[in-house]
Amino acid sequence: MTPAPAVLAGPALWPAQAHVPSVLGRQLVIERGQGCYIWTVDGKKLFDATAGLWHANIGHSRPELARAAADQMNKLETYHIFGRFVNDQALDLAERLAALSPISDSKVILNSGGSDAIDVACKLARRHWQREGRTTKTVILSRQYAYHGLHAFGTSIGGLDFNREGYGTESLVPETARIPLHDLEATAAIISEIGADNIAALVTEPVQGTGGVHPPREGYLNGLAELCKANDILLILDEVITGFGRTGTMFAAERFGITPDLLTFAKGVTSGYAPLGGVLVSPRIWQPFYLDDAATPIFRHGATYAGHATAAAVAMANLDILEREGLVERVKDLECQLEEALQDIASRRPSVSEVRVYGLLAGIALDDRYDAVAVTDLLIDRGFVVRPLRGNTLQLSPPFVTTDDELLALVGAIDDTLAEQEQR
Repeated sequence: MTPAPAVLAGPALWPAQAHVPSVLGRQLVIERGQGCYIWTVDGKKLFDATAGLWHANIGHSRPELARAAADQMNKLETYHIFGRFVNDQALDLAERLAALSPISDSKVILNSGGSDAIDVACKLARRHWQREGRTTKTVILSRQYAYHGLHAFGTSIGGLDFNREGYGTESLVPETARIPLHDLEATAAIISEIGADNIAALVTEPVQGTGGVHPPREGYLNGLAELCKANDILLILDEVITGFGRTGTMFAAERFGITPDLLTFAKGVTSGYAPLGGVLVSPRIWQPFYLDDAATPIFRHGATYAGHATAAAVAMANLDILEREGLVERVKDLECQLEEALQDIASRRPSVSEVRVYGLLAGIALDDRYDAVAVTDLLIDRGFVVRPLRGNTLQLSPPFVTTDDELLALVGAIDDTLAEQEQR
C-alpha cells in the first residue's frame, strides 16, 4: 500500500513509539515549560501530569540547572572516563550516588540513560557468572508487562510482547524468559523448569510503569528477592522510573526493604535536564574486577558520553534541589492526597475498574466500555496531559513540585471527563 500524500509530506522527524499515520497532523509541538506546565507553539497551556516521561520531578525550566550546565560548559563541556582519564564532575557525582545508594559500598557505572543502564546491567550479570566459571548461567528473567527500554537487551527482556515482535526471533538477545506479574509459586516453577544453574539474573521494576502502573502485591518483592538468593540468581532492580524520590524514598528499594545486586537509574537523577543514567553495583559484583593482579579481568563497558561532565553537573544541581526543598518527603504527602481523591472517583464512577497508586505514580484502569486513548485526548482539550498505557489505563506521575490545588484540579478534570463519557 502506498503512503498517503499527507504522510509523505510530514515532518522529517520520525516520531517515537507511534503509529505514524495516526499522529501526523495531530502532534502537539511543545516549545516551552515552567514548573508543572508546558506550552505548545500555538499557545495552549497544559498541566504536565506525566512529568514528561516520568522524569520532570523538579518541574520544568529551573534556572539553577541552566546555570549549572552553562557554568560547567564554560569550564569543560566534558571529557571521557576511559582508562586513566576521568573528569572531576563524574567523580563527584559517583561519590554522591554511592552515598545515597541502597546498596552498601556500591560502585557506580555512568552512561546516557535507562536503556543504556539495562544493557550494561544485563551484560554485567552474564559477565559475572562467566568470570565465576559458571558458564551455563546466561538466561535473564523478567516479568510479564515489564518495560526495560528498547535497546537490544531491553527489547529482549520486555514483558510487553508488542515491543519484542517483528525482529525475526522471539528475543533479539537469546536466552531470556518471562515470569508472571505477581505469582511467586509460578515463578519458582519456571526457575525449576529452566534450571537455576542456567539463570544469570532476574530484572524487575519495583513498581511497573509502562505496563500499566502495577505496584507489587504485599510481600511480593521480598519473596522474589528470597527466590533469587535461594537459587543464586542476581537481582537487578530497574529504578529508572522509581529512583530519586518517585515512591517517597530516594530509591524504592528502601521503601520495600530489599537490597539488589544491581540497580539501574536514569530519569530522576537529572529530572530530565540532561541525558544521564547508570548502574549501582554491589561489592559481590565489582570487587573481582578491582583485584591488584595482572590476571584481573576487564569489564568492557563505556560509551563516549559515559560520565559526561555537564550532565553530571546538572545531576548534582538536581539532587541539591531535591534535598533543599524536601521534595522526596513531599511525595509522601501528595501520595496520600492522590490515593484518597482517586479512590473517591473509583467509588462513584462505573467507568473506573481499578485505581493503583504508589508514591506519586498512579494508574486508573478504565472499564472496557471506555477508551483510555479517547479520554486522554479529551483531557488535553481541558488542559491536562495524561498518558494511555497498556490495560486501558490512564497514567499519572506529576512533578514533585505540584501544589495541592493543582493535584485537585487534575483529579477534578479526570472526574468531569469520565462523567461526560458515562452520560453518552
